[in-house]
This record gives sequence, structure tokens and C-alpha cells, in this order.
Amino acid sequence: MNYVPLGSSGVKVSRVCLGTAFRGQADDDIAVQTIERAIDFGCNFIDCANYYGLGRSERILARAIRGRRDDLFITTKVWSKIGDAPNDLGLSRYHIMREVERSLTRLGTDHIDMYLMHHWDAGTPLDETLRAMDDLVRQGKVLYIGACNYTTAQVVEALWTSDRQGWDRIVCLQNQFNLLNRSDVEPELLPIVHKYQLGLMTYSPLAVGLLSGLFRRGQSVPDGTPWTGDRFERAMTEQVDDIVSLLIDIGQEYDKSPAQIAMAWVLDHAQVTAPIIGPDCPEHVEDTLGGLDWTLPARERDRLDAVSHVDPLPRYDRA
Repeated sequence: MNYVPLGSSGVKVSRVCLGTAFRGQADDDIAVQTIERAIDFGCNFIDCANYYGLGRSERILARAIRGRRDDLFITTKVWSKIGDAPNDLGLSRYHIMREVERSLTRLGTDHIDMYLMHHWDAGTPLDETLRAMDDLVRQGKVLYIGACNYTTAQVVEALWTSDRQGWDRIVCLQNQFNLLNRSDVEPELLPIVHKYQLGLMTYSPLAVGLLSGLFRRGQSVPDGTPWTGDRFERAMTEQVDDIVSLLIDIGQEYDKSPAQIAMAWVLDHAQVTAPIIGPDCPEHVEDTLGGLDWTLPARERDRLDAVSHVDPLPRYDRA
């Protein structure tokens, strides 16, 4: 496993981040084994959120990292709706301060390595949110802060606000990026990541399995997948199937799985710190991480760029 700096910070994280939503794994014991297998591979970068399973992700992670916490870089998130009360959503100081304590308790730790704002909150003044996050850093409950799903303009505004006030600022972003969803990241966000020396975690590198090679146009959908019925028919367009076909062809040529080729394409972007994988069992970890010692040849990168230059998925069908 290779390790790289997280943006301009001094901390080093594994080239791949482990996601722990476990939406397709109902057995907590297998979920724990999946995390342990990734750690054994050298993955020290692990992502979760208070929203995933309404605390289940954090509780599972606490079991898996017991006795190994000090060597791991753990993230969790705040913003999402976690109840029906009026303050169970958003980035108010009230919600942030309450939820960080709940996350710390579920994780069984005294600090969160990086606390991520899960989405932009238009209903809370940005100063209120960033001041609360800065206070958590000063208190030692959070070491770094980050932002998920922010637009380029929102990132710049957040950086400017923190710099103006002298507060701790965002060191890392988290956005979706894969062969089926390039336009939200490539035109503007990647240059901002480079200019301000930010880390970039990218989620859904396999587009929730669509790029795994298991899904083909006109074929039945495998069991245990969110791609069912009309959603699958809308998503598996002729262009998507062409991308999957090319992933399979390149994989056969280099003795790699389609998933490994799709991951290699994401990793071939210098601005990406670590794609987030979402395995649901130890075997998925081995398949995805097994190709990290291989670099996508320039010719194959060009072929994949060409077939995916226009985003093929309707926005409402993305992960």
C-alpha cells in the first residue's frame, strides 16, 4: 500500500479509503471482518458517517478498530437527517456540537481525525458552521475538517471565510467521481483542489457496482443490488454498456478485473488523494485492492476518457 499526504496537511493516508456504509451487508460480524481485511492490506484511511445506518456504521467501525485505533485515520460526517426533531438536520452549532459527542461515543474514541460537513446547509450561516468546526479543532475533539458534495463556489467561499476569520479551514473534499460522473468534478473542482492544495476523496468509483462488469444491458440484474426495475433500465444505457464493455476488454488484456480498471482510471488523476471503496465482504476488498500495484497505461486512459467524455447517467440516477 502506498501512502500520500492529505492535501497540504502533514498526515499521510493510504491511497485508497475504506467506506463503511455497508448498505448491502446486514451481518455486522462480516462487516467487521471486511474492515479488518482492509486494515490488514495496509488501508489506514477509513470513512463513515453518523447517517449510515443511523449510527450502525460507527458502531461497527468501533468494533473493528479496537486495539488498532492509533494507527488509523478515521473520518465521520455531520449534516444528515438523523431523526424527526426540528434540530435533527443541518450544520447549526447546536446540531454539530450534539452530533460530534454522539459520534465519539459510538466510535469509542476521544477524537475524530477528520470531521466532514456532509452537505452544504443553506439554512445556517456559514460563519456559524465554520466557527463551530474550528472550536472542535481547538478542543481537540477533531483534528481536521472537510466538506462533502460542495460545489467549487461553495468550497472557495468556505476557504475565504475561514481565512478571513483566522479559523481552521477545510483540508479535504469528498465528491462523487467515476467514469459515469465526471462533469461535477473535472471542469472546475480539480483545478481548485490543485490551486489550494486540498485533499480529495472520491466516492463511488464503481458507480454502485455498475462498473464492476456484473451488469450488462439487456441482461437480468444480480440479486442484492439497488439497480432494480426501471432504475436499472434507465441507467444501463448503450453508452454505459459500451464503457463496461471496454473495462472488460482492457481487463482481459492486462489480467485485471473491470473493477480494478475502473479504480485505476480514478487513481490516474493526480488531484485524487484516495478513492473510497465500499466492499460488503472481505472478498470484495481483495478484488478491489488487489490491483493497486498496477498503473493504467496512457493508451487505455485515452480510450476510457473518449468513451466517457459525456456523463451517461441522468443526475437523479447517480449514487
